[in-house]
Amino acid sequence: MDLDAVTKQSVLHAKPDGLILQYGTAGFRTKAEHLDHVMFRMGLLAVLRSKQTKSTIGVMVTASHNPEEDNGVKLVDPLGEMLAASWEEHATCLANAEEQHLPRVLVDISEKAAVDLHQDAFVVIGRDTRPSSERLSQSVIDGVTVLGGQFYDYGLLTTPQLHYMVFCRNSNGQYGKATVEGYYQKLSSAFVELTKQAFCRGDDHRTLKVDCANGIGALKLAEMKHYFSPGLSVQLFNDGTKGKLNHLCGADFVKSHQKPPQGIEMRANERCCSFDGDADRIVYYYHDADGQFHLIDGDKIATLISSFLKELLLEIGDGLSLGVVQTAYANGSSTRYLEEVMKVPVYCTKTGVKHLHHKAQEFDIGVYFEANGHGTVLFSKAAETKIKQLAKESEDEKRKAAKMLENIIDLFNQTIGDAISDMLVIEAILALKGLTVQQWDALYTDLPNRQLKVKVADRQVISTTDAERQVVKPPGLQEAINDLVKKYRLSRAFVRPSGTEDIVRVYAEADSQENTDSLAYEVSLAVFQLAGGIGERPQRGLIIFLKHYQNHSLEIALLENGLWFSSFKSLLGKAVE
Repeated sequence: MDLDAVTKQSVLHAKPDGLILQYGTAGFRTKAEHLDHVMFRMGLLAVLRSKQTKSTIGVMVTASHNPEEDNGVKLVDPLGEMLAASWEEHATCLANAEEQHLPRVLVDISEKAAVDLHQDAFVVIGRDTRPSSERLSQSVIDGVTVLGGQFYDYGLLTTPQLHYMVFCRNSNGQYGKATVEGYYQKLSSAFVELTKQAFCRGDDHRTLKVDCANGIGALKLAEMKHYFSPGLSVQLFNDGTKGKLNHLCGADFVKSHQKPPQGIEMRANERCCSFDGDADRIVYYYHDADGQFHLIDGDKIATLISSFLKELLLEIGDGLSLGVVQTAYANGSSTRYLEEVMKVPVYCTKTGVKHLHHKAQEFDIGVYFEANGHGTVLFSKAAETKIKQLAKESEDEKRKAAKMLENIIDLFNQTIGDAISDMLVIEAILALKGLTVQQWDALYTDLPNRQLKVKVADRQVISTTDAERQVVKPPGLQEAINDLVKKYRLSRAFVRPSGTEDIVRVYAEADSQENTDSLAYEVSLAVFQLAGGIGERPQRGLIIFLKHYQNHSLEIALLENGLWFSSFKSLLGKAVE
């Protein structure tokens, strides 16, 4: 390891004074202008991780659903999964090291992780469409090359595509061909084969409008769509030709604001979906005949997929285990439907994709989705082997179901949530089941829910257990929450500290929006009183009714602590303050 060369090169990627960043589930994210040194150092770290694992490591330059001005970076481990937790600590130490300490930190990481510095290293790199991404990607390459690592720059990729490439390379091609073309062919072939027997109710059933968030998903879906047509016709909106990345569009906007993105024309009962900026999340939605907006989020996506898989498993009758993994933020109605109607076991983990992914690996078939639309399905090696065997050897009906499962395996990107892959799975299931988007939405009715934040002096005064659903400390808070929940039907509430700032997040749901808002307020007040709240005490929401006279619709805004809580910040093009 030529530390002198590292020191000389690092001067060209100098760390801004006083900047401290934390590597989390999403890697590093901040304003793009602050990330040059981080990118260089993650190139260094990727080489060390590659040497230690004797595998290809990925580096993805993206900030996902963040504004266009931001950027970020995350490393991808050998099986296409997220970076191991112990190496997240190394990433944080390396990114925050002062220039004069950088060589020492590199040596420390090498010693702690028992890195064989004579081992070859290979790193693959991808980036999204942000204006800053190409320059920052070059900084990663500078870090890789100064430590003698080899690299391949894929250029523009969705985040899930880079995860896919890493796994393909480390499985010696068994998972697939490590090219963009290979990705398109694998998924499209599985989709076409799976939907051959679909009952099609005319072209309108197989047309989908896709909001691409003005991001990388638009480029890749435009390249890919001819592979799976005419089975599915996709119309792309917010494709990056105009408009800013994630601005008033994309999955995060639609989920957060509970309304359609700008730049897409929706007719009644048309199926529409939105990707996020790096195409690892997807949500569906539609307008009904009365013009009311209906969101179909990750909970309902998981329910559709789980129900379909359960039916196929019953057909093959081979005792394979199926489990659904959620977080505490999953709507209670989805959990009840899965457990009580579909008889599918549901498990809850802490918030964060890595927790869901690890839990899903415990089953023959593990389904996980966050409400935000990030998720996938994992198949154990034993399950894959059994399904492929049954697809060859079974009697007609059992073989048909096993063949469907075999194609489903290839259609999912099992490394990470993938909007393109998930979209194709959903479209295949809807076609095979002959379901409209309204019938899918009607599987169950979401309980009203509300999320609030409470400022506290120190978020560490709150600790939780039971997948963040129960408070351990401070004393008395969980008892207070239990008493408040008892006041309302079909209700539950939990609180958890933020991972990044001194706030406590409050979640509540109940049988009506009025009861939900009351419960959320009362729990927020209990947190403020018992967990060291600072600033203004939580206030009951003030409902303000605004008449939109041009179309006589009624818009509702909720004023919470003097700030607009809902998305309705403007009326007739004028700001409402």
